[in-house]
Amino acid sequence: MRLRVERRLEPHYARLFAYAVALSRDRDGAQDIFQECIARALDARSVPEAEPAFRAWLFSILRNIWIDQSRSRRRRSDLEQEFVTDLVPAPEAVLVDAFSVRQAFTRLSTEHREILALVDISGFSYEEVATMIAVPKGTVMSRVSRARRALAAHLGETNVVDLARQRESRK
Repeated sequence: MRLRVERRLEPHYARLFAYAVALSRDRDGAQDIFQECIARALDARSVPEAEPAFRAWLFSILRNIWIDQSRSRRRRSDLEQEFVTDLVPAPEAVLVDAFSVRQAFTRLSTEHREILALVDISGFSYEEVATMIAVPKGTVMSRVSRARRALAAHLGETNVVDLARQRESRK
């Protein structure tokens, strides 16, 4: 059974890791969460058969590990973990924009980061997310809306200028 579960896990590795990075804001911490998630999934006695349920189950495991680790960290220290990134902004507009979005994303509240990571980054439907985090679908929808507005507000605070607008203002 373990080999069968291992094969079912492989297509989800990239999305699980991306979700772990989004939650932890740290690649090393994300790697720890990801590995613990895989270990727990492989050791599970009961595994959902249906693919949507299996995927939701995996992401719930990862989320619960992150929650447990966050609670543990808070108990040990009141200091906020500093965000460290290995992405150095390059002069190319696309990279600057990506960096700006990444920075704005890290400034979001934990609730907003989590909901956007599930819906916009990992591609889960509102129904799937509602099941994973045990809230009504409408709550997920309103959280996504508020999180997107907060992200847009953070992006509005950056020094990035829309090149099309900049060109128009020169005319």
